[in-house]
Amino acid sequence: MTKHPSIFNDVIGPVMRGPSSSHCAASLRIARLCRDLMGGDISHILIEFDPNGSLATTHRDQGSDMGLFGGFLGWEADDDRLPDSERHLAEAGIDVEIKIVDIGHEHPNTYKITLSNAAETHCLIAISTGGGMIEVIEIDRAAVSMAGDYFETLIYCTEPERIAGVLRTEGVYDVIAIHHGELNFVELKSRTAPHVDALAALNQVHFIRSLNPVLPILARKDLTVPFSNCSEMLEYQAGTDLKLWELAAEYEASRGGISTEDVFEKMRAVVRVMDGAIRNGLNGTEYADRILGSQSLQLREQLEKKTLIGGEANNTIILYVSATMETKSSMGVIVAAPTAGSCGALPGAVFGTAHSLGLGEDEIVKAMLSAGLIGVFITSGATFAAEVGGCMAETGSGGGMAAAAIAEMAGGTLDQSIGAASLALQNSLGLICDPIGNRVEAPCLGRNVMAATNAVACANMALSNYEHLIPLDEVIDTMKEVGDRIHNTLRCTNLGGLSITRTARKIGETLTERQAFFKSC
Repeated sequence: MTKHPSIFNDVIGPVMRGPSSSHCAASLRIARLCRDLMGGDISHILIEFDPNGSLATTHRDQGSDMGLFGGFLGWEADDDRLPDSERHLAEAGIDVEIKIVDIGHEHPNTYKITLSNAAETHCLIAISTGGGMIEVIEIDRAAVSMAGDYFETLIYCTEPERIAGVLRTEGVYDVIAIHHGELNFVELKSRTAPHVDALAALNQVHFIRSLNPVLPILARKDLTVPFSNCSEMLEYQAGTDLKLWELAAEYEASRGGISTEDVFEKMRAVVRVMDGAIRNGLNGTEYADRILGSQSLQLREQLEKKTLIGGEANNTIILYVSATMETKSSMGVIVAAPTAGSCGALPGAVFGTAHSLGLGEDEIVKAMLSAGLIGVFITSGATFAAEVGGCMAETGSGGGMAAAAIAEMAGGTLDQSIGAASLALQNSLGLICDPIGNRVEAPCLGRNVMAATNAVACANMALSNYEHLIPLDEVIDTMKEVGDRIHNTLRCTNLGGLSITRTARKIGETLTERQAFFKSC
C-alpha cells in the first residue's frame, strides 16, 4: 500500500451513503475491483467472512452487504439506489452466497470473495482498514497489495518474467510485479490507463483485466511528502509563519501531485456536501430501518425557546452533530470524516463554531484542511477503524481533529491547535465500540456529541495555554497501543458493552422483525 496517507483518501471522505464507512464504502470499493477483475461479467459470487472477525455479526446490518452489492453493479458510494442494491443485483441475474467460515486471516474486516461466470473463476481477498480505505491482499492465491489508488492492469500469461522484462524496457509504469498463484499474471500500476490492445498483442497473453482506481487521489512512483508526523511538521514549519491549514494544503499538494489551489477547491466541494448533510438533517429525516427518530428538531425547538443550559455555540454544535448523524442514519449523503460512524463530530463542531463566530465558507474550508492534517498524523500512527481500535479510533479521532480546527478558527497559534488535538485525544483513550442493535446510531450519536463538545472544551483550554504535557505524536502512538489491547468483543462486533444488554437485545429483535416484515411486503 502507499506509505503516505492522503487527506481526501484517508481522512476527509468518502462522500457516501450508509451507516459505516468501514463497512459500506469499503465494501463497495472492494466489490468495484471485483467487478473489474471479472471484466464486468459475473454470474455467481461467494462471499466468506471469518467467524472471529467483525463482519460475521455485522455484515448485513452495518451495510457491508449493501455496499458489496452496489459495487458488484459498478455504482458509486453515494448512489441513491444503494438501499435497494440486493434487489438490483438479483434482477441483474447475479447469484450471491454468503458463508461464515474460517478463512485463515486475522484482520477483523477481511473479505474473501470468489467470482465466476461460464468461462472463468477468480478469488480476491481484501481488508477494510478504516474510513472507507481498503487493501487487496490476494488475487488468485497470489499475494498483492492494492489500495485502489492506481490503474491496476493484470496481464494473465504463460511467461510473466519475459513479459515483465519487455515492459520494463518501456519505463512507463510506476510498478511492474510478477505474481505466481493459481494463475500467473504481471501487475502494472500506473497513473493513467495503459493501451490494453498493445499489451494484448504480446506473445502468450491469455487475457487482461483492468482494475480502475476507487480513490480520488492517485499514488505515483517515488511519492514523497514534506513531513509524516507532527514533530516533522514543526521542523518543516520552523522559521516560517505557515498556519496549520497552509501546511495541510502543502502536504496534500505534494501527496497528490496537484496544486495547493486544487487542494483548497477540492475541500470546498467536500465542505458543501457536509453543509448539505446538516441542512438535510435539520429539515427532518425518515427511514424505516433505524432506532432513533429525527431528534435534532426537538433540540432546535428548545434552543429557539432558550431553555437549554450552556452557551448557544455549544448547543448549535450539538444540533449540527445530531442533524448530520440523522442524515447518515436515513441513508442520506454524508462525508465520512474520518468515518461514517463519526461523521457528525467534526462537521458539527466546525460548522457550529463558524456560524457562532460569523465566519464564511473559506474559513470552514481552512478549518477542514487543518483537521485533515491532524487526521493524517492519526491514521499514520494509529487507525480510524473501530473494529481495530474501538470508538476511540472514530469519534475520538474526529474530536481531536475538530479541536485543532476550532483553536485555529478562534485565532490560536499552531502550537495551541496541536495542543488542543493532543488534549482531545487524551480524553478519548480506550473508548469502546458497542453499537446497539447492530446499527451505527446509539451510543454513536452521544459519542459524536461528546467528541464535538470535548473538542470545544479542549480548544478553549489550549487557547488559555493549558499544558497538554504529552506531545501529539506520543498520544497517537498510545492510541495504537491501547487499541491493540481492547478486547475484540468491544471493537464493533455486537458482542460486548451496551450491545449485549437486555434492552439492546430486545431492540435488535424488534429491528429483525421489522426487517422481515418489510421484506415480505
